[in-house]
Amino acid sequence: MRTTIKGININYQSQGSGELVCLLHGWGANIKLFENIINTISCRYHVVALDMPGFGESEEPPQVWSVDDYADFVVEFLKLFKADKVILLGHSFGGRVIIKLNSRSDLPFKITKNILVDSAGILPKRGIKYKLKVGIYKLGKKLIKCFPFALNYFQTKFGSADYAAASPIMRGCLVKAVNEDLEPLLPQITAETLLIWGDKDTATPLSDAKKMESLIKGSGLVVFEGAGHYSFLEQPYLFARVIKSFLNIGE
Repeated sequence: MRTTIKGININYQSQGSGELVCLLHGWGANIKLFENIINTISCRYHVVALDMPGFGESEEPPQVWSVDDYADFVVEFLKLFKADKVILLGHSFGGRVIIKLNSRSDLPFKITKNILVDSAGILPKRGIKYKLKVGIYKLGKKLIKCFPFALNYFQTKFGSADYAAASPIMRGCLVKAVNEDLEPLLPQITAETLLIWGDKDTATPLSDAKKMESLIKGSGLVVFEGAGHYSFLEQPYLFARVIKSFLNIGE
């Protein structure tokens, strides 16, 4: 399905009926990764998932967006369904957007439950190796001002894989996202929240999950042993059982 929001052409999927559940994917991903989740919960809920601007089959934002801008966009998207209640499930970057949404008091709907899967949002502690890498990159940018054709080499050589694969606008979005610490917002979350994490996750380590659990009142953490950052794909059967229990879906 397609729609236009804020002048941006968006690809989305809508399936089932009942209370609204919105799925938000991670950075560099798209709604195709949520196929099993959609099929699992659409027997009881109205499930919607969108390729967020700049991902999948959706157009890029017109300029560099912050996480707040993505949160604003999701609010506008959800207005299409005229729901007064919504359950949010987000993986990685999608979790960032959910944290932002939960910190707002002026939403046109009530968030009844959150499912954060290997969510981003905790600013990592930077070691000496990282600081040295950043220092070299910044020095390189200064040295190649006279050779702008070499800038892309430095960006791809010293940036992350996500950064290297992104367009200039999306690179700016990524930089804004990863440099914002959402930890202070976590105590503001009042909706029932389930955290699902892979204990081998290196992108958003298990220590992030434990910190979120300690700061989000009444939250619960389920750890998938042996799973990494995409725990919902690596252990789909276990993931399905966990969310069915959380969402009161009978076998």
